[in-house]
Amino acid sequence: MYEIKVRNWWVDNPDWPNGLKPYATPSPEAYPHSKCDTQAEAIAICKEYNSTHRPGRYSRRAEFTKVLAPRRID
Repeated sequence: MYEIKVRNWWVDNPDWPNGLKPYATPSPEAYPHSKCDTQAEAIAICKEYNSTHRPGRYSRRAEFTKVLAPRRID
């Protein structure tokens, strides 16, 4: 299973050039977008989102991660 999230890559900071400081939203705080079963689906969802949504001032982009199934430890 793959999880698609949307996160920003910059944060406001008046002490930095253009008033922006590099800061990738931590994955647990990123906005959950959707889930899918295959990597191909995840790539397609991210490409569609990123091509239809302007990244804006904070360079908001969709990305995916593989969600590993929990392993049983006996």
